[in-house]
Amino acid sequence: MTVLDVSARANRVPPFHAMAMARAATDREAAGHRVLHLEVGQPATGAPRPALDAVAAALGRPLGYTDADGLTRLRHRIARHYDEQHGVRVDPDRVVAVAGASAGFTLAFLAAFDAGARVGIVEPGYPCYRNTLLALDMEPVPIAVGPETRWAPTPEMLDMVGPLDGLIVASPSNPTGTVLDTARLDELIEHCRTRGVRLVADEIYHGITYGADPVPTTVGRAAEAVVINSFSKYFSMTGWRIGWVVAPDALVDAFVRLQQNLYVCAAHVSQVAATAAMDARDELDAHVARYATNRSILLDGLATAGLRDVAEADGAFYVYADVGELVERLDDPAGSTALCRRWLDEIGVACTPGIDFDLERGHRFVRFSYAGATDHVSEACDLIARWIGRGA
Repeated sequence: MTVLDVSARANRVPPFHAMAMARAATDREAAGHRVLHLEVGQPATGAPRPALDAVAAALGRPLGYTDADGLTRLRHRIARHYDEQHGVRVDPDRVVAVAGASAGFTLAFLAAFDAGARVGIVEPGYPCYRNTLLALDMEPVPIAVGPETRWAPTPEMLDMVGPLDGLIVASPSNPTGTVLDTARLDELIEHCRTRGVRLVADEIYHGITYGADPVPTTVGRAAEAVVINSFSKYFSMTGWRIGWVVAPDALVDAFVRLQQNLYVCAAHVSQVAATAAMDARDELDAHVARYATNRSILLDGLATAGLRDVAEADGAFYVYADVGELVERLDDPAGSTALCRRWLDEIGVACTPGIDFDLERGHRFVRFSYAGATDHVSEACDLIARWIGRGA
């Protein structure tokens, strides 16, 4: 390459289609058209009131750099969170505040893996695992899952893809919303332990579930696992870009050194907000109750429209739906990407094509987010049903 070329590393990274659809939706709104947003996993609500009050109180004093691993009071509050919610004791020194889960994954991959490492990723799964690994010269190893295993990997599937250096699992998952129960999680933990595979657990949708049973955390179950969480989803703070990592003892120093050099620290003001947000559970649980309502409306609305083949959606705020018959009727090689563009252009409904989450089968799927306003979810279902009913 010449000095003016884009790097080969950058060229390996495909777009994040959910954000590309969000941009297309924003452009449509800027042109004066109304859009119903079901494309991005972003709560329609803002940061909880205690977080806003804490920030207002802090703005009159300097907000400079914090320690690289974060404010002491935030790290201690996160450690207490695990005791309160899961009955697990966590050393606050293992907690690192990061600039959202996205930064947490970058730090985790750099701390735990070398270039060329083979890291298992579930498909369908969050695309930025794959894309970040590619940007860091690592090899994402796809593990195709489906309804027969409730969209989760099994030890047999892991053995079939050959030796792995790492494995990323998410519970609740994006895009399917499925949850690993205690037995399934422990099975994967034991598989990784016996084969020397570093487990990276994405728990950013913890707190957003709809069953009676609590969702188990990997913290306290796997001493060598890296656990990543975020204030974006349950805590309704996407734009604040704040999250945390619970690191194994052996990796804490690496996380701190990498943070010092790559990010210095997470934003001080966001750490202040996050500390206070952890005491706003009543307000935040009310959001989860609204998501549950939206979930029912969306599942019923899609079924009415003829889209009944969906993942279980036990948690998070997504429905992953098979739209293969519609794609075949469209007869467009772009598959569900073309379908999503038509829905945006013709009825003003924005959603995300499955190619974001599954490179092989995603052209037959669409992900719908129901994190927004209830009336918007209901209206979007009506519009989609009418569009399908026209024989399009």
